[in-house]
Amino acid sequence: MITTVIFDLDDTLYDEIEYCKSGFTCIAEFLTDQLNEQSAERIFGIIWKHFAEGNHTKTFNATLDELGIAYDDKLIDDIVRVYRNHLPNIKLPQDSSDMLCQLSTQYILGLLTDGFLPAQQLKMQALGIEKYFKCIIYTEELGRSYWKPSTKGFEKILHNLNTKPENAVYIADNEKKDFIAPNKLGLATIQLNRPARIHRNISRDLNAPAQHKIDQISRLPALLNAL
Repeated sequence: MITTVIFDLDDTLYDEIEYCKSGFTCIAEFLTDQLNEQSAERIFGIIWKHFAEGNHTKTFNATLDELGIAYDDKLIDDIVRVYRNHLPNIKLPQDSSDMLCQLSTQYILGLLTDGFLPAQQLKMQALGIEKYFKCIIYTEELGRSYWKPSTKGFEKILHNLNTKPENAVYIADNEKKDFIAPNKLGLATIQLNRPARIHRNISRDLNAPAQHKIDQISRLPALLNAL
């Protein structure tokens, strides 16, 4: 019987693309202040163009190249710091809010998320959802080597919640990394495929796919009842 529901954060409880847009807006304003010759709207448009075209690793480098701006590692580091440390302009979708309110009266709720610590904590603050969870694990606090697909974070949250793997389920979005560890430990796993999700790659690892898939978070309570 499922007694404990553990959530991922990004692209599970909200659309991560909204966080990206919020960060890009702050970067555009930062660069405008630094350069004094470019409009924030133009800079945002160029950042967004490169990101939307699939450049998710060198987005800022490509933007500066297109702007014709000379840069060094320090400027890139400063831009990344602005992105990770900004207070994001994001909101919890109504369906996620309704679902958390409902499930919090029926199950023990936890949250386990990868990502750089200040950024993940600021997302939680902006969304206002800490109150729903009995335990929150930021894997960055355990050490970067314990990001998913490590089992370390899952073992810790199960211990903290005094829950056995067979009584827990993990809901997340990214097949490449999210479900390998909970599958190995014996948790039930559910992939939520939000329409605006960023990560859509399919893994060749036979242990990577979730056991169940849904395309709307509102369908989660019925699936949990069935499990």
